[in-house]
Amino acid sequence: MASSLFAPLDKQAAGLAFVLAVLAIAGAWGSQLFGGLVPCELCLEQRMAYYWGLPILLVILLTWNRLPLPVWYIAMAAVTAIFAWGTFMGTYHAGVEWGFWPGPTACTGGGIAAISFDALNDLNSAHVVPCDVVQFRLFGISLAGYNALVMAGCVLLLLVSIAAQATRKGGRRA
Repeated sequence: MASSLFAPLDKQAAGLAFVLAVLAIAGAWGSQLFGGLVPCELCLEQRMAYYWGLPILLVILLTWNRLPLPVWYIAMAAVTAIFAWGTFMGTYHAGVEWGFWPGPTACTGGGIAAISFDALNDLNSAHVVPCDVVQFRLFGISLAGYNALVMAGCVLLLLVSIAAQATRKGGRRA
């Protein structure tokens, strides 16, 4: 009877991670396209976890009962690792914003850049967004901080999904 309680948990947790991640990247794009926020270099780097992880997770969800169990575990581990990297990137960016550690020299002004004469002509049109300047905070947390929290939530949900599958007898997914 206990195994029937957890039968849908693996797919529900993975599906919830997918929805949460889709909402997060949609929010990032919305804040850029409609909110006027310009992403910095680290913001764009954080989005890579969504661009890589979401398509893989979508394929897993669409082929849920057709994937051989070892392939399912490998794919879920890969998505979890990608989202864990996203958690790291969000935490790193939030730490740069709070001044806990230095950010990349390309967007925090800590280094000397080589520039060509052609690039000097385009200086008026160039707009570099600093990675250590917060454009928006809600309840004291920047968008990078929220990204770290969302990614950590996705990692947790994917780990719940993997654990629920591992506890199921017979290796059958619902």
